[in-house]
Amino acid sequence: MGANFSGCVSDSEFSDVGVRPRLGDIPESCAALVLMYMDPPEICKMARLNRAFRGASSADFIWESKLPSNYKFIVKQVLKDASVMELGKKKDVYARLCTPNLFDNGTKELRINKRTGGICLAISSKAFRITGIDDRRYWNYISTEEARFQTVAYLQQIWWLEVEGDIDFQFPAGRYSVFFRLQLGRSSKRCGRWVCNTEHVHGWDIKPVRLKLSTSDGQHAVSQYHLDNPGKWVLYPVGSFVSQNPKDVMNIKFSLTQIDCTHIKGGLCVDSVLIRNSNDVGKE
Repeated sequence: MGANFSGCVSDSEFSDVGVRPRLGDIPESCAALVLMYMDPPEICKMARLNRAFRGASSADFIWESKLPSNYKFIVKQVLKDASVMELGKKKDVYARLCTPNLFDNGTKELRINKRTGGICLAISSKAFRITGIDDRRYWNYISTEEARFQTVAYLQQIWWLEVEGDIDFQFPAGRYSVFFRLQLGRSSKRCGRWVCNTEHVHGWDIKPVRLKLSTSDGQHAVSQYHLDNPGKWVLYPVGSFVSQNPKDVMNIKFSLTQIDCTHIKGGLCVDSVLIRNSNDVGKE
């Protein structure tokens, strides 16, 4: 019966009756369901396709699914801007979080990965506790465009290296990787180019530095490195931790030490500590 029915209705008859369905005829609600399975850059591309996809691309339920689960905490604690939520558009909140957002007197920065929505935190050396930082014989803060926060802590020379810091934050569920951003040598601009002076770099090849992290729920990680690659900014992995309770504020402590007093070391720039969703490492 089905075969007989299909056989008596031809394509030519449909063409006589009316116009075939086109992409522009897709209901906006159906277009929104398609966009749910795409990442944000793809959603923005599809929005240029036609009116249905353009309208669907602004749907709150789509962008709320792309935002970090703790986005309300971020808006309150980091942006401190109630007007962002009052806009009523989750797309605008997402766009705002994709840009660098400074907080805690400009010593910390938060942004999200524009493709995955993953958290990326940066903590300036200005927020660290550094042994001897007030003694100019050992440390200086120097300005440089190569720094994430325009300023780095520069170690001239010291016997006892001890750099510590911490942050309290509500992390969405997942694994996070922690890095120290360091450089051997002091950069300066000459004739419009950045040049790194490594003349005063010494003592790092004798014994390794020790990088450590711990969390308020009992997680620990320790790494050791002989610092090398003078003149280049390097991300040294400290370790990783897992957030299992995204509604809880977690305290993350980190440190950089070399407290063997048998030799002097110097010529080190300490820029920042980065905390990123482990799945996003290497994707930016």
